Amino acid sequence: MDMEEYLSIGKAAKILGVTPKTLRRWELAKTIQSERTPTGYRRYRSDQIMRLLTKRQVGFGTRCVVYARVSSAKQSRDGNLERQKERLLEEAQKRGYDPVLVVAEQASGINDKRRGLWRVLHLAEKRGFDVLLIEFPDRLARFGYRYLTEYLRAFDVRVETARDMPPASFEEELTRDLITILTVFSARLYGRRSKGFRKKITDTIQEHHEKGGESPFGHSHEDPDSAAP
Repeated sequence: MDMEEYLSIGKAAKILGVTPKTLRRWELAKTIQSERTPTGYRRYRSDQIMRLLTKRQVGFGTRCVVYARVSSAKQSRDGNLERQKERLLEEAQKRGYDPVLVVAEQASGINDKRRGLWRVLHLAEKRGFDVLLIEFPDRLARFGYRYLTEYLRAFDVRVETARDMPPASFEEELTRDLITILTVFSARLYGRRSKGFRKKITDTIQEHHEKGGESPFGHSHEDPDSAAP
């Protein structure tokens, strides 16, 4: 190993304007590679660091907010929320963005009282960031996505997605949200009788799935979390 061609983790981090901890995280995400000295210290090729610096300079100064969301507590317990957040952070790194806020919350996509979402909106009003990075549109909102993107654009914030296709769990979440909507409106119309109305809807959907029928909400998509450890 020609030591003149390699940099220590401290020098490499200083050139890139990040911390050594960030470099270790990038290495785990396979964004960067290191070699080890006989005594176990990390060394990074100088040309690799310069290439990465060039990529980062494309998005240099771009302040990013990462927003991750799942609908259920089970999804959160299963680690879906954490993995979604990590994927978004990795994507932000690839695009050369500097995350100024990371929001990960468990809430329905039709809930307009989400604390995390309001934090994002208030920060936008203060012009505190330039890009809102989400995994796909429904993570931001089940309904009214375009209203939110137009509102954010008024503060010079653009919304970017990491991928276009929703995961397989999308159908389950949509079912829950539709039941919630129907329950709210039936409660206003029928009062206590709405409980029976909700049960009838839930039983019908459950029966449909048990019979193995095709989802009424479209075809499912491959979910990267299904294969995740």
